[in-house]
Amino acid sequence: MGSPADRKMQQRESFHADDPAEGPLTTDQGVEVDHTDDSLAAGERGPTLMEDFHFREKLTHFDHERIPERVVHARGAGAYGYFEPYESCAEFTRAAFLQDPSVRTPVFVRFSTVQGPKGSADTVRDVRGFATKFYTSEGNYDLVGNNMPVFFIQDGIKFPDFVHAVKPEPHNDIPTGASAHDSLWDFVSLQPETMHMMMWLMSDRAIPRSYRMMQGFGVHTFRFVNAEGRGTFVKFHWKPKLGVHSLVWDEAQECQGRNPDFNRADLWDAIEAGEYPEWELGVQLVPEEDEFAFDFDLLDPTKIIPEEQVPVRPIGRMVLNRNPENFFAETEQVAFHTANVVPGIDFTNDPLLQARNFSYLDTQLIRLGGPNFAQIPVNRPIAPVRTNQRDGYHQSAIHRGTNYFPNSLGGGCPAHAGTDGSAYTHYAERVDGAKIRKRSESFKDHYSQAAMFFHSMTDWEKQHIVDAFRFELGKVDAMTVRSRTVEQLAKVDGELAAEVARGIGVPEPGAQGSAHKYESPALSIASLPGDGSIRTRTVAVLVTDGVDAGQVTSVREALAAEGAVVEALAPADGTVTGADGAQYTVDRALPTVASVLYDAVLVPGGPDGTPPVAEDPDALRFVRSAYLHGKPVGALGSGVGVLSALEPDGLRLSTDSVVADRGVVTDVSPGAADAEFVRAFVAAIAAHRHWDRPPARR
Repeated sequence: MGSPADRKMQQRESFHADDPAEGPLTTDQGVEVDHTDDSLAAGERGPTLMEDFHFREKLTHFDHERIPERVVHARGAGAYGYFEPYESCAEFTRAAFLQDPSVRTPVFVRFSTVQGPKGSADTVRDVRGFATKFYTSEGNYDLVGNNMPVFFIQDGIKFPDFVHAVKPEPHNDIPTGASAHDSLWDFVSLQPETMHMMMWLMSDRAIPRSYRMMQGFGVHTFRFVNAEGRGTFVKFHWKPKLGVHSLVWDEAQECQGRNPDFNRADLWDAIEAGEYPEWELGVQLVPEEDEFAFDFDLLDPTKIIPEEQVPVRPIGRMVLNRNPENFFAETEQVAFHTANVVPGIDFTNDPLLQARNFSYLDTQLIRLGGPNFAQIPVNRPIAPVRTNQRDGYHQSAIHRGTNYFPNSLGGGCPAHAGTDGSAYTHYAERVDGAKIRKRSESFKDHYSQAAMFFHSMTDWEKQHIVDAFRFELGKVDAMTVRSRTVEQLAKVDGELAAEVARGIGVPEPGAQGSAHKYESPALSIASLPGDGSIRTRTVAVLVTDGVDAGQVTSVREALAAEGAVVEALAPADGTVTGADGAQYTVDRALPTVASVLYDAVLVPGGPDGTPPVAEDPDALRFVRSAYLHGKPVGALGSGVGVLSALEPDGLRLSTDSVVADRGVVTDVSPGAADAEFVRAFVAAIAAHRHWDRPPARR
């Protein structure tokens, strides 16, 4: 329909650029170019001529390819997918995308770190952003959250102070992507409201194994509003299907050198392989009449509602099933905003949320060059857009007719929405009071929930928290800041403060008691194992010449059938010769990888009784590192001898049958691995880590 020119113009409104395979190189204006290797010059060695418009256009565009990176959350990765509700939520909200289980709402999700620039590593100790853009039939809704349910500060006016403190030191721009430095801990030690968030930041939540294996939270208390105008307080939770799993600090640091894109690549590779990440969306609902039923303030963003008091109600699921086609156009230019809401979702008077509702829009204006960033394809709603906004930088829409309201020349269009209830209506909340700069007294308990978090952890999680505080504060030069922080920790828990003090060379604080009131077992990672599968878990099999290929093949096929990603590692790329003389293909050379990049390791044996990898220092280091990091370790036949070299006191190794002991699974029987070994090894991998095993000699 229409002329070829009309059809060509319609194509300009599509998402994709013109196919480069369909014609020759052109300028930005569509003029064909016959040469792009040399500038137009006055003679072969003469000056470049200003009339070379192709040269000037090409260089000008290159000079402006980079936009200012985000002040925070600069390092990110994203993906597309869909959300579908389990049932209608009409009782609580009139938001259309939460009504019909048969309707899938498209989404784009961006995960990110906070402190570091775009070029920093993925596995730093940091908060992770978890921002979801729902392209709903009523407009775009952005749920802009983190992988931790609380924040460092209570009022948004402190946000510049916090970010200035956590960013690199201003005199030398060090450290990159890290919180272990003086200015951050100086701020923390002087700002007690940070204590709850610092417990989360020092926990394993701050070094996730994968974006696919971390929770997400809306942080703030929002408000659902139903068709009758009744409000209900709501907190949002994303729960990953694969469970919540983390790295340990030692391997997180090594990952930064071995693969700084560890989390980004993990997300991309899983989606490319068809292993689509999935999360369940849950809500905690609080009737308005119960607003003051807690011993904390619902509007305080440094507090959570313990799940034991208000259970999380699952309302839908999200699946990410498509990677972006261009990182800059989509992941880098996506613009989230807490104030992008749809009918049925409203705000509360949380002072941090109120500040974010201003700040995010203000940030996009400078990052994306003006007010028209919503026209960028990744930000464009699927709902119709009819406004009187005009012009400005990067305006791509061709508007017709009038640009003001009211008008008669344009037939009064666009007119106000009707009274059928489709328009957004702000919740009618009575607000009155004196103009004042004062924090509510209900916001002043800074220690009890920090203590709740610490006492809800398992012993190994507590030890990791102590170790993290020791590492971070050990990087602080100012001893006064170290001591002041320990004094703050003493108000959370005296023994925690004492343990930290003993590791950083400051006096132990005097007895101050504990703010411990109650516990919430749901906060422990150990309570969030996931679906019990080993899908997408990576398993390294160490092979070399003389390996029992039958063992390798049988285990590899069995683990792959369970959804694991199994790779054979050898001293060099290419092939190895098995004990039977057959060639066995190597996936990666051992010197190019490390155990920190895998979830488990298997050591097969050789039929002659000598473990083929026993003399390889790289292989022995690989196994030892995996063991120290609590990862599942399997050994078959003579490969069990390699584990014996670890000399762990009290660990049982097999003698003539399968033995599974604290994540170490062994079988000395010759030949292919039997079903019992495979079942035990799969169970060990599904458990992720095993912190109750005895230490190994280093």
